[in-house]
Amino acid sequence: MTLLFLTLFPLVGALCLGLSRNVACGRAATAWSAATLVVAALLVRPGMSWSLAWLPDVGMTLRFEADGLSWLFLLLTAVVTLVAVAASWLTGRNDRGYHALVLVLQSALFGVFTARHFIPWFLCWEMTLIPAFLLIRLWGGPAAPQAAMRFFMMTLGGSVFLLVGFLALQLSAGTMDFDSLAALAGEGRLVDALEHGFAATGADGRTLLVLIAVAVLIGIAVKIPIVPFHTWLPSAYAEAPSPVTMLLTGLLSKMGVFALLWIFLPVFAEVLPVFATPLAWLAVATVILGALAALAQTDLKRMLAYSSVNHLGYCVLAVAAAGAAGSARPAMTSAMAGTVLQAINHGIIATALFLGITILEHRSRGRRHIGNFGGLRARMPVFCGCLGIAVFASLGLPGLSGFIGEFLIFNGAFSAVPAATSVCVAGLLLTAVFLLRMMRMVFWGPLKPACATWPDLTKPERALFAVLILLILLPGVWPQMLLHHANPVVLELIDLLRPIP
Repeated sequence: MTLLFLTLFPLVGALCLGLSRNVACGRAATAWSAATLVVAALLVRPGMSWSLAWLPDVGMTLRFEADGLSWLFLLLTAVVTLVAVAASWLTGRNDRGYHALVLVLQSALFGVFTARHFIPWFLCWEMTLIPAFLLIRLWGGPAAPQAAMRFFMMTLGGSVFLLVGFLALQLSAGTMDFDSLAALAGEGRLVDALEHGFAATGADGRTLLVLIAVAVLIGIAVKIPIVPFHTWLPSAYAEAPSPVTMLLTGLLSKMGVFALLWIFLPVFAEVLPVFATPLAWLAVATVILGALAALAQTDLKRMLAYSSVNHLGYCVLAVAAAGAAGSARPAMTSAMAGTVLQAINHGIIATALFLGITILEHRSRGRRHIGNFGGLRARMPVFCGCLGIAVFASLGLPGLSGFIGEFLIFNGAFSAVPAATSVCVAGLLLTAVFLLRMMRMVFWGPLKPACATWPDLTKPERALFAVLILLILLPGVWPQMLLHHANPVVLELIDLLRPIP
């Protein structure tokens, strides 16, 4: 019941905000988000679950469970939401509807990271679209209507593919329960179930499973996003309020990575080798084109938006390596563990980067062209140092959290997909180029007259950065704090993909 309490707790907060006449909604939402983080960190533990028979006649159950992996994503959701809400409050946003929608989004994300049956999982997956769309559309920039509509239509279109794929599995295997489907796949019986279920069509079961896997992969690829399914991302990130962009990059993109690990790999284990090479080269396109696009940007938010595409491409590379037919268990373990670290750490690092953009926008009254800034190191040294740590973590400096995930991914991927991995290494160099260029143009050189009176970070802003920097430093020097919880799930997943003889 504790897991149910955590999932519903933000919804209760949203309802209270919606009914309240209190003008200090930002302060109240921040307090509620802090309480949610306390519940997630202290009361929820891996192994907790709850279920409710919903449609027992057709085997549909509302079943939610937290394992080590989902627990890490729950904590990530609680941390990023707290920072986004607090940043909104500190920059003067007190709209009741705005903060209520953020809490609704948080509740849906909790459901995505814990549901173990497709129906509740899909309901939560879709429910994230509504508050995200409204947050972009109602509180975004001048082009927010078009950006919000593109975001909604593309992600909804991907969800249609997901729904069709799992309906086909329900018709053939008789279940949409993720654990049951993974067990069938691990025993090599899912292909037979499809062949028997669609016997009237005369189609080969393996071919059917490949087609279903393609449909599911498209739905997930839109959310990550993988090139060429990324076209909604730059405009949505740029037009959304910067605290909302923290939620988009820190959490919504992680829904796709989580679905790759938790759903796609175990359910489609029988046909994964078919996807290894295409996924590897899609990862190359995502890494390299994302970095090149970021290098060409002058809008800081668009630059960091493409940077997120670039970084999430490494997670796709690791999944491709895990599915390669020749992958050894040690290489798979390294790649999969690296994917978990990359997803969690990127969520924190990207949140810190967009917190910096939030502060710059607030000081400059909405400007974010890279040419609007310069020489801020002399005027805002604390801000320069805090954002600099996030930038160096993003480009993979050893000792910071961004390094260890990428190292483990490359360590595992080189033996499985060496050509694609070698090309992806160039993405690290391109990432360093555009991030260091951004730092040079914003913080060094002559101080722009418009920036001459800006104050350095306030105490609340320093507190937010302090939390994020701590979460950047600790996994960088002690990655086991995350791997301790993720490794049992990773090893169990590898056993499904490569059973021990």
